[in-house]
Amino acid sequence: MQDKFTSEYIERLAHRYRQGTLNAEERVDFEAWYDLQNQKELDLSNSELDSAEQLKKKLLEGIVSRLDFHSVQPRRSLHRLWPRIGIAAAVIIGFGSALIYFAGRERHNGEITAENDIAPGRASATLTLADGRKISIGEVQTGKIADQSGVIITKMSDGQIFYQYSGANKSALGYNMLETSKGEQTTIRLPDGSLVYLNAASSIKFPASFAGLKKRTVEFSGEGYFEIAKDKMHPFIVNTGAEQIEVLGTHFNINSYPEEPVAKTTLLEGSIKLITDHKSILLSPGEQGVLKNGELTIRPIDTEEIVAWKNNEFLFKDDDFRTNMRKIARWYDLEIIYEEDAPHELRLGGFLSRTRKLSAVIRLLENTGNVHFRLSGKKLYVRK
Repeated sequence: MQDKFTSEYIERLAHRYRQGTLNAEERVDFEAWYDLQNQKELDLSNSELDSAEQLKKKLLEGIVSRLDFHSVQPRRSLHRLWPRIGIAAAVIIGFGSALIYFAGRERHNGEITAENDIAPGRASATLTLADGRKISIGEVQTGKIADQSGVIITKMSDGQIFYQYSGANKSALGYNMLETSKGEQTTIRLPDGSLVYLNAASSIKFPASFAGLKKRTVEFSGEGYFEIAKDKMHPFIVNTGAEQIEVLGTHFNINSYPEEPVAKTTLLEGSIKLITDHKSILLSPGEQGVLKNGELTIRPIDTEEIVAWKNNEFLFKDDDFRTNMRKIARWYDLEIIYEEDAPHELRLGGFLSRTRKLSAVIRLLENTGNVHFRLSGKKLYVRK
C-alpha cells in the first residue's frame, strides 16, 4: 500500500481534506497514510526553529523520511495545510527547550485504560420549541421533526438542524432554544439562512421565525461560530448578557462561557460592532474584542486557532493551561480537580483531533513532564 502514497497523491488528499471534499475512499487512504508513520516521535531543538514555517517544514520532512520519500521536498502549499490535519498531534512546551511531535502513539498512560477511557464528544443537542416540547437531536431520525410559526424544522443527514419557511400563515411569535451539554456540539441553519455552530455547553435562543421583525435578535451563551446571512434592512443582533454584537452579514466567533474570566468575540469576515453599557467598538477581520471586568479592548488574533473547535480540533497556543483544561472538560464532560501542586503557568501549544479519546489528550500533556493526571469516573485529578 505504501507505493500508492506518493507525495503528489498525499498532497492532493491534504488539499481536499482542508476543503472538506474527500470522498470515502480518499478519507480511508488519508488516515491509512498516518497509520504508516508507525507512531514514532520526532524531537526538535528550539535552536533550529526560527519560524513557524521552518517548524512545519521540519515536521513534514520527518514524516516524509519515515515513508521513504527521501528525494521529495515538501511543497509550500502543503505547509499551509499542516495545522489543519487533525489526525496527528503536537505539543510545544512553551518555556521548555524541545518540541515533541506525536502521531497517535500508544503508550502506557498511568491509570487511564481501555476500560475507563472516555470517548470524545458527539453531534447532539436539545431543541426546545415555543410550546415547551423538547427534542433530543441525537435521537431523532433524519427528516422533518417539527412545524411551527410557518417554519418547517428538519434534521439533515449530516445532523444539521435546518429551519425553512413553509409559506403557511405564521402563528404568534414564539422562541426556540437550542442547547448543547458538555460533550455535545451541533449546527443550526436559522430561519433567515444564517448558520450557527455550537460548541459544547452552549445555547442559543431565537425566534421561530424572523418574518415581520425589524431586527434578527438572538440570545447566546457559551461558544459559537456564526455565518450571518446578509440583510441590510434587518440587522442581526447577538445578546450575550455582558455585551451586544451587531452585524449585517459576516463570520465571527463568540466565546462567552459564564465560567471564563473574559468574553472574546473574534471577527473573520466583514464588520461587527461590539456594544457594552459603557463603550462600543468596531472590529475588523483578524481582530478580537475582549471583555474583562467590564472593560472592552481590541487585539489582533490568530483566527485559525479560534475556530479550530469548529473543525473538530484542539489547537493549544495562546491560552493558559487552566483555560485549555476547561476546553477539555467541556468536550469530554469532565470535572477537573486540581491538587495542591497542580501547575498554573504551564503554557502549551500544538494541535490534536477532537475525535480522539481522552487518553490521547492526557498522553500529550503528560509527555511534557510538567503535569500528570489521574482519572476516577468523570473526575480528572491534576498534579505536577
